Order: sequence, then C-alpha cells, then structure tokens
Amino acid sequence: MLWQLPPTLGFDADRLAAFLALLPRTSTRAAELAQRHDGTVPDDRALTATDAERPLRHVVEVRHDSFRTPDFPALLREHGVGLVVADTAGRWPMLDDVTSDLVYVRLHGADELYVSGYTAEALDHWAARVLAWRDAGLDVHVYFDNDAKVHAPYDAQALMRRCGVEPPVAAPGTDASTLR
Repeated sequence: MLWQLPPTLGFDADRLAAFLALLPRTSTRAAELAQRHDGTVPDDRALTATDAERPLRHVVEVRHDSFRTPDFPALLREHGVGLVVADTAGRWPMLDDVTSDLVYVRLHGADELYVSGYTAEALDHWAARVLAWRDAGLDVHVYFDNDAKVHAPYDAQALMRRCGVEPPVAAPGTDASTLR
C-alpha cells in the first residue's frame, strides 16, 4: 500500500507513529477496517471482504523537507514500513533509506516532473541501485510515472533489460505505450 503524503504535511513524529500503528498488516484486517467506512465512500467502492488472508506491506512517499531527519526512517523501521525512493526532478525530497524488506522506487521524471524521460546514463544508475538492493535480499519495485509524453513504458522496458528482465511483448496490434 502506497501512502503518498501531501507537500503541505510536515514531519510530526507522534502523528506519524500513531498513523503507522493503525495500518492493517493483513487483507482480513484491512477488510474489517473497510467495513467501518462512512457515507463518503459508496458501498460498491469499499472492499469489505477478502477471499484469503494475505500479508499487506506499506510504503510512505513524502513531499515535505521536514522529513529529512534521522527520526523519520527510524520510525518507519520500527513499524516495518518502507520508504519510497522518489525521483521528482528535484521538486520534492529524495530520501533513500532502506527501512524494510521492500524498496519502492517511483520515477516521476529526471528533469521535468511527469514529463521528461530518463537518459541511458540515468537508467544505468537506477539499474545499478535496483540490482544492489535486490542482491542485498530486498524486494524491489519500480514505478515510472513520467507518462505525460509516454516515456514511462519505454523507460520501464529499458530499465528491465538493464536489470536482466525481459519486458513483456505487446500483443499484435497493441500500442506499446499501453504496456505498464
């Protein structure tokens, strides 16, 4: 589960600790919590049941500079929650502490948020990081969100190749830009 915090929300250790303590760790617990939804969420939009007990993992993406404190990753580690490594073309902080067994990378654009693609050199850099995390036994997920000019699927495929993973092949007649 990705928890993306707004740029106006600063670091408050007590508030964050209380939030992290409430996070459901299984699909069953999440469904139980969803049953308590109010009228702002229509019944057909609330997932209030699950067909099996599954573990849930959480990651937090921050957008306020006050999270640049050692207390923040320490709090995430205490709760077993991952820290999102977010490349936002310098708009928001990029923190890269490993705080759980899950590393979630969000690549929003190298030079211009949501718009720019990644150069071969930048993809080589990200591939080296992904492979180092993977070789350390971490579960690594990378999401490209630089899709305003359809860079995301091509950058994702190029990164996959650099990491030794063959990208999926588009079905005949399918536009490759729809692959994600």
